[in-house]
Amino acid sequence: MQIEKAQEADLEAIAALWHAGWHQAHAEVVSPELVGTRTPSEFAARTAAHLAQTNVARIDGAMAGFFMLEGDELYQFYVDAAFQGQGVAAALMAEAEAALAGRLAWLACSVGNDRAAAFYEKAGWTRGAAEVYPVETASGPQSVTAWRFEKDLR
Repeated sequence: MQIEKAQEADLEAIAALWHAGWHQAHAEVVSPELVGTRTPSEFAARTAAHLAQTNVARIDGAMAGFFMLEGDELYQFYVDAAFQGQGVAAALMAEAEAALAGRLAWLACSVGNDRAAAFYEKAGWTRGAAEVYPVETASGPQSVTAWRFEKDLR
């Protein structure tokens, strides 16, 4: 597995993975209105906007996963369904935590996304209370209820 900074040539693969992964993890736990905004074109635009803060994992040239950072936040974290259960998430998390070293890092996990929450807890992140979290959409911010996870990497 190779983990590296994302390049412009990765835009399409990241957007496709993010779109599929988001629907896999969130479609059943957020509002239908939010699900309706989560189109391939929206993910393409969001990927382009966050490319500079994105790292990708590749296995034999295939996009296996990615993470995005925004300040102290682990903003996005996804592993392609074809690579889940193969250690990609643990390797990506180690890389993300190294990039966040020296900070009190945090992430938001939609309430009901139990698979992700269990992974974050296994990786040593502490789950806090559920709170309203604004998420970006092409039509403006919408709110979701999310658990705030933190990890002291100082």
